[in-house]
Amino acid sequence: MTKRNTRVHPYVPTLLDEVKAGKLHRREFLRMATLLGVSAASSYAMLGLEDPLGKPARAAGSGGTVRYLMRIPALENPHTYSWGYDSNVCRQVCEYLTRTGVDNVTRPALLEKWDTSEDLKTWTLTLKKGIKWSNGEELVADHVIWNMKHWLDEKTGSSILSLMSSYMLKTVETGEKDAQGNAKKSRVLWSDNAIEKVDDHTIRLNCAAPQLAVPEHLFHYPALILHPSSNGKFGVGAIGTGAFSLVEYEIGKKVVLKRRDGYWGKPASLDAVEVIDLGDDPTATVAALAAGQVDGMYQAYTAQIPVLKRMDHLQMYQITTAQTGVARMQMIHDPWKDARVRKAMRLALDTEKLLQVAHMGLGAPGEHHHASLVQPDYYKLPLQKQDIAAAKKLLAEAGHPEGFKTEIFCKKDPDWEAICVQAMAEMWREIGVDVKISILPSTQYWDIWNKPTVPFAFTSWTHRPLGVMLYGLAYRTGGAWNESFWSNKEFDERLTKAEGILDVDKRREVMKDLEQIMLDDGPIALPLWRAIFTFMDKRIKGFQLHPTTYIFCEEWSLEA
Repeated sequence: MTKRNTRVHPYVPTLLDEVKAGKLHRREFLRMATLLGVSAASSYAMLGLEDPLGKPARAAGSGGTVRYLMRIPALENPHTYSWGYDSNVCRQVCEYLTRTGVDNVTRPALLEKWDTSEDLKTWTLTLKKGIKWSNGEELVADHVIWNMKHWLDEKTGSSILSLMSSYMLKTVETGEKDAQGNAKKSRVLWSDNAIEKVDDHTIRLNCAAPQLAVPEHLFHYPALILHPSSNGKFGVGAIGTGAFSLVEYEIGKKVVLKRRDGYWGKPASLDAVEVIDLGDDPTATVAALAAGQVDGMYQAYTAQIPVLKRMDHLQMYQITTAQTGVARMQMIHDPWKDARVRKAMRLALDTEKLLQVAHMGLGAPGEHHHASLVQPDYYKLPLQKQDIAAAKKLLAEAGHPEGFKTEIFCKKDPDWEAICVQAMAEMWREIGVDVKISILPSTQYWDIWNKPTVPFAFTSWTHRPLGVMLYGLAYRTGGAWNESFWSNKEFDERLTKAEGILDVDKRREVMKDLEQIMLDDGPIALPLWRAIFTFMDKRIKGFQLHPTTYIFCEEWSLEA
């Protein structure tokens, strides 16, 4: 067992009492106790359970190559990644300080342990000793601090700013003015010692505000630990601490990863992993799996499931998640500036019907506040039902008694997204909103999803272990991933408050307010919560379907 803290955060006994009293679900206890510095093994043991991820279920080294189907976008700038695809390649070469498992519990990865103060404002991060980069250097605190400062530099443009801004940054005037004569502002570290080097293997985060989810933030997929000599870039031959090296890479075509000698952890069983991009055509994917040309896939289309289930050599994996897609309305454009119009678009939708039409009923009806039942900080509000009359009334009050015309952009892959948009457009037509649908190839959509030039679009969002983590990424004012350019001061203030609350019931009460603000004023319509599924060859051992569809190829092996 990995040696962890001997000091237990004083709130852990309270959490355990709440579990025994039936006030706290065991799942939330495990998540909270580990965030407060208790090892996963110890947290499970407190409940009389064994850590299910304590012993990776993979066979002894067997060699071989696994060929895996996944889209391959640009990989050059890891700290600005916006999709799971790119990080799934880079994470085989470069690693994270922490790792959130399929059980929603966050464990140390490059870290040996972490410790937090009682007020959640001081986090001490201790690196494992003896971790070697692929160039032979040892990983030390200076390398991690360089990465953190690169994440939090506005010039980098990382979405990590949105997660960490409330406790690591402050806003200052630059001394310059914009075209309207207003003072330009930027965000910088709130204090000179916000990121403090204690010694060669210890970093301390001195936060401006309490924050419960720091270990989870360290596993946000752009939070990859890169070698400082990379200057934030990634490509063939990149230096990493991971089990594989990138030896071949072509956007939209192919990636080849080879096992590297000298990996600090348990060596990978596989000799190589080839990632192959077959584009948006689902029939090509099915054909490749049927012919044995590939061994697995990132995600299956809903329409592919019946066909793939009939292939005896494949194993289906499925998991309930907070994955979804949102029709986001940029409030910097008309008619989306008016909250009444945005709410009318939500009220026009029958989310129970959309789940059946677009996703074969696999998942749950959408909740327009973008907090999911599977997230432990979720507060159950009544499901907002379709109300055509109320929607029309709101449009009339907003000056659109006859409705209006607009255009929505979405992507072709995966198939459920365009199907869902078409079904939503039919419902919007009932309130007089005529929506033209423009379906783009995925590569084109990736280029425009968060640009201010696309007022109305449908974007997929992956699972996050916590609702407030998702809110910080997608809806905090000024965030890199705030694709709707929505800004609500009350929402921002309450979000910062929720991020620092240990007591589960009190945190949910603040989440109740946040969810209600999203329903009344928010910038999205959310049709459904997705169950996700994929297929892998039965010869592949050690594969687990992660709620965020992350892959960890060092855990895989290939049965002869």
